[in-house]
Amino acid sequence: FLLNCQWDDAELEERLPGKVKKNIADNDINFYTIDGFKIGKEIGLGTRINTVLQSAFFSIAQIIPEEDAIKYMKEAATKSYSKKGEAIVKMNHDAIDRGATGYVKVEVPASWKDAVDDSQKKVATGNRPELVDYVNNVVYPVNSFHGKDLPVSTFENYADGTSPQGTAAYEKRGVAVDVPEWIVDNCIQCNQCSYVCPHAVIRPIAMTDEELAAAPAGTKAKPMTGVPGMNFAMVISPLDCTGCGSCVTTCPAKNKALQMAPIDSQRDQEAVFEYGINLPAKKEVAEKFKETTIKGSQFKQPLLEFSGACGGCGETPYAKLATQLFGDKMFIANATGCSSIWGGPAATSPYTVNKAGHGPAWANSLFEDNAEHGLGFYYGQKALRDRLTEQTKALIAIDYTDESIKTAAQGWLDTMADGTANAEATKKYVAALEAVMAENGDCGCDACKLAREILAHKEFLAKKSIWIFGGDGWAYDIGFGGLDHVLASGEDVNVMVFDTEVYSNTGGQASKSTPCGSVAQFAATGKATKKKDLAGIAMTYGYVYVAQVAMGADMNQCIKAFSEAESYHGPSIILAYAPCINHGIKGGMGVSQVEEKKAVAAGYWHNFRFDPRRADEGQNPFQLDSKAPSASYRDFIMGEVRYNSLTRSFPDRAEKLFANAEKYAVEKYERLKKMAE
Repeated sequence: FLLNCQWDDAELEERLPGKVKKNIADNDINFYTIDGFKIGKEIGLGTRINTVLQSAFFSIAQIIPEEDAIKYMKEAATKSYSKKGEAIVKMNHDAIDRGATGYVKVEVPASWKDAVDDSQKKVATGNRPELVDYVNNVVYPVNSFHGKDLPVSTFENYADGTSPQGTAAYEKRGVAVDVPEWIVDNCIQCNQCSYVCPHAVIRPIAMTDEELAAAPAGTKAKPMTGVPGMNFAMVISPLDCTGCGSCVTTCPAKNKALQMAPIDSQRDQEAVFEYGINLPAKKEVAEKFKETTIKGSQFKQPLLEFSGACGGCGETPYAKLATQLFGDKMFIANATGCSSIWGGPAATSPYTVNKAGHGPAWANSLFEDNAEHGLGFYYGQKALRDRLTEQTKALIAIDYTDESIKTAAQGWLDTMADGTANAEATKKYVAALEAVMAENGDCGCDACKLAREILAHKEFLAKKSIWIFGGDGWAYDIGFGGLDHVLASGEDVNVMVFDTEVYSNTGGQASKSTPCGSVAQFAATGKATKKKDLAGIAMTYGYVYVAQVAMGADMNQCIKAFSEAESYHGPSIILAYAPCINHGIKGGMGVSQVEEKKAVAAGYWHNFRFDPRRADEGQNPFQLDSKAPSASYRDFIMGEVRYNSLTRSFPDRAEKLFANAEKYAVEKYERLKKMAE
């Protein structure tokens, strides 16, 4: 038995479950440990240690002569990684050598034969009974490989395919080796670390002096800038973190306010995190820092948290931001792909609800009809609200309807198209209806009948924010016909395209979003044609809001585009540049936000917004938010394996395709610049 861990004998004694100790001792199992992560860091592979462990296995098992095993593994590594460069090949060869000698045999104590099973059944608790029941009865058994033992009756309450939101918060996977540690004295309170976090594990919290005094041991805080009498804390969940380091990379403080530290040194911060996120929101903080700003948006609860997305994922920061801005009124139609896998894996859900119980309603459709599915959400909501509108007008028209109801009802009608204003108007309308009905009772008159009908469907009164999520494989390729139909409809729906420039979830096949020169499956010699201009196609309609964003390049432009798209009373589409593990980024996914910045600086990606409302005001609807390229296009693409591997496989073709790609990028920027004039 080979265990990858950092523990010495004393720590093994403390941390190994009694059941495991007894099994090892009773069955005379040869027990070995290896600190694979330490080796991986030392040779430059980081947490990619499969080669280290494989080598250790063959050395211990001796199923073939060790020398032969090392020889075969090195030959395989050379074949697999030669396209990525000699440095990568050498790292893997070093990993094989270190793995073969880096393990330690543990002398199993005789006392382990007497070890008792000290495991405890995991039991979820909380204030949402339907969620707690689902976690205890479905999620925990499935996650512990006992899903096959569940009777059909367990799923009776979920036969319609629905399940409670917020289950991912109960997983606490603890997969990271190193997690961020907040250095309070260095923090400038910009909230950018929270803004870019792919898994919502780092959040700013406002605490009163009384709340800070009652906080768990280990809580760190400082006076909040701009809000006297309030304290600022950045709380981190070590057990939900994937250890990508995006927060550390992004931190703009002169002396970094975050550093990566071993997870064991940060375990006390879990209690601080749980305490902080359950504190009430502070009205004075929301008034000082508006939700449409980088800083202000992060004081709002993210309603996408703790997903199973890759560490450093380029997609989830966009989706998380959308839930912070609109999540309590969102309907999401999600195309199959990476965003549906991290967004809705069985049996957990990373989408969750706020303290009022409101959160995104999420559904996954087929790959090819997701846009139509989302449009169906809109038409369903429209039909319900149209009926409520007619009932409300009829209620106002009745002479004896209470004036408080008439006033509130008219306020609801006047704000129907404004998501923010209508939310407050809906609360007042419902409150007036319930108050009058409670005071006067239901006499059966026409007014009471209408009031009763409206209250029966009160959840549909507030304007909903309809969003259609998907990747470039869906939007540019398989679902394009439906997407085009939805954009052409003129209806008030929002489309979010997570543009990884490849079919990420299915292994990295080329899509029409894949740029010229990029290597992908079905484009092994580099894609010969240029990237489809989906934004340009959408702008030709003239009445579609269109934006291209790259969060790491311009955080302000990104949040501005989100707010403008949602407020536009018509179709909108946002194309968001999303670095992916398939890109093979030099430096890893922990620098994904930096990679977005580099992409824009090199003219590889362009940020802009096309808002039809500006044309109505006599202004140019197109705004080019990217500056002229200031960095080398070639240097940028050579920092990613999907491009630089072509120079080793087909150097002549690479030179030709890269020259074409750079020419296409220059031509596109010049075209966009003319549009902005």
